Amino acid sequence: MNEKPLAFRMRPRSIEEIVGQQHLVGKGKIIDRMVKAKMLSSMILYGPPGIGKTSIASAIAGSTKYAFRTLNAVTNNKKDMEIVAQEAKMSGKVILLLDEVHRLDKAKQDFLLPYLENGMIVLIGATTSNPYHAINPAIRSRCQIFELKPLTPEEMKSALTKALADEERGLGKKEAAVEPAALEHFARASNGDLRSALNALELAVLSSEPDENGIISIGTGIAEECLQKKSLAHDKDGDAHYDVLSGFQKSIRGSDVNAALHYLGRLIEAGDLPSISRRLLVIAYEDIGLASPQAGPRTLAAIQTAEKIGFPEARIPLSAIVIELCLSPKSNSAIMAIDEALKDIRAGSSGEVPDHLKDAHYKGAKELGRGIEYQYPHNFESGWVKQQYLPNTLKNKTYYQPKKTGKFEQAIAGIYDKINKSK
Repeated sequence: MNEKPLAFRMRPRSIEEIVGQQHLVGKGKIIDRMVKAKMLSSMILYGPPGIGKTSIASAIAGSTKYAFRTLNAVTNNKKDMEIVAQEAKMSGKVILLLDEVHRLDKAKQDFLLPYLENGMIVLIGATTSNPYHAINPAIRSRCQIFELKPLTPEEMKSALTKALADEERGLGKKEAAVEPAALEHFARASNGDLRSALNALELAVLSSEPDENGIISIGTGIAEECLQKKSLAHDKDGDAHYDVLSGFQKSIRGSDVNAALHYLGRLIEAGDLPSISRRLLVIAYEDIGLASPQAGPRTLAAIQTAEKIGFPEARIPLSAIVIELCLSPKSNSAIMAIDEALKDIRAGSSGEVPDHLKDAHYKGAKELGRGIEYQYPHNFESGWVKQQYLPNTLKNKTYYQPKKTGKFEQAIAGIYDKINKSK
């Protein structure tokens, strides 16, 4: 058998073979249109590990028949990039997948920029970091930015099933029978990381002995061992991983300590610290919010402690913070406020920033009417001053509706009411 890992062998050869990411590669979507029009532009793909960044790059190359090269912004040096540039000069165009593009240093960046400008190198940068924060503006401005979504369990199962059946690149010649519960575990417990799921599946098949009929049987126990994650204990109705997470958050929101601890226990048994951590931080800001602003930092501290000490001891800080969040006052006023603001913006209700608020820190700004008549709140004893801040189209809009379930929000609600009454 090919010594390369299953995840490598099953890498898509064209965009039609890509698993998930249909918002980018589906029929009529942006990358599909680029490939069909042969009008490729440099891009940055960002999202969690194992969800298809490299796959999309190789599939684009396979669909367009351009030369495809892979480099890493950290481990490959400028000389490696010069080799790619020479190839681009000879062939006319090269697709360069640059992993960890957010770690690109200035020397490598300066070398690449002219080739991006003239289109000889089509850069596909891959990163798990948010490019709007982590990537140099000079590179970012020359690339389209696409966010990749975590694969759904159904997409994961489809890819795993295809790998089991494929005799050329997959495990089709091995006659492996994977129990539905084991397939479900591979799909869900890998948290959307298809590379991890495929490699665990390959390990399960290759490390298992066939029976007298030549069939390799893979059950949940083998799946757990090969993925090194226990499966969630499903109830009789078949609650899935995300149902448990949903029950976990809703129990904390509903202040039911015992139910929250039950669902926490199920997630701990699954060894799923990343999902627990993410959900707890969401809860601290979405459900507790301004009713107890210290909930966020305290939750982060508990998570960091859990990550440092690991299981089984990690259960202790996690239990403590879950009990605290359950019994904290609740307020969703912050999420409701920003969602209302975003709804207006997405509906096209933005408007121009009032002249007196515009940036006036450059020569000639005052002559353009920028910053004139702005009143500096620190010059007033109250610390605030009556003046318009919202655009004219939204000047009477109210987004924040305080909830007075905690002492902190009660206090800021009083200030908010006082300011509003003065307008």
